[in-house]
Amino acid sequence: MRVAIMQPYFLPYIGYFKLISQVDTFVVYDDVNFIKRGWINRNNILVNEKAFLFTVPLKLASQNKLINEIEIDINSIWKDSLLKTIQLSYAKAPFFEEVYPIIEEIVGFKEKNISKFIIYSLKRICDFLDIKTNILISSEIRKNNDLKGQEKIIEICQKLGATEYLNASGGKDLYEQNEFLNKNICLKFIGSSSITYSQFKNTFIPYLSIIDVMMFNSSKSIVEFLNSDNL
Repeated sequence: MRVAIMQPYFLPYIGYFKLISQVDTFVVYDDVNFIKRGWINRNNILVNEKAFLFTVPLKLASQNKLINEIEIDINSIWKDSLLKTIQLSYAKAPFFEEVYPIIEEIVGFKEKNISKFIIYSLKRICDFLDIKTNILISSEIRKNNDLKGQEKIIEICQKLGATEYLNASGGKDLYEQNEFLNKNICLKFIGSSSITYSQFKNTFIPYLSIIDVMMFNSSKSIVEFLNSDNL
């Protein structure tokens, strides 16, 4: 069985969903420390032909807290602001009418916990893209939470009966192949090559949120991107 484990990112780039689509079980790694200025609560969309960073405001966020202990600042008007920005930026995109209601549903989801909020969004996008991968939550898996880094990843894999662990290519420096092989787990990495598609008339800007991919591509085309083999 092939397993992947990643921290929850809000509406991440297509590579995140490619990782989900390539495994049997995907674990949302929500019981590790929050990282400020990371991609947990922010990403980029296309605004005026440039990458625009949007952020989900958080309440008392700290790197001393676990991701699943962080709450969204419900007093902020960020939801209306983000939806308005998306609507103005993508209204003329070819798949706006199909995609915008999904994004509106995701952003409007009434949940204060950032981890649960993101997990809902990931599952909703997976439904749209017909990704059938089993999605589990790390904090709900019984394990030794005193373990850190690679050791904790390996234990989760063992608990799930994994024979392969798949990670993004950016994690190559984090893991030792032999440590996984010693536990009868094959460590593999997914390629990081970008996809290209038409974005209005501007020069293509890669690695934007999945929002951008969905606005400019049919679900069938996105599935083809996800299924391209570059392990």
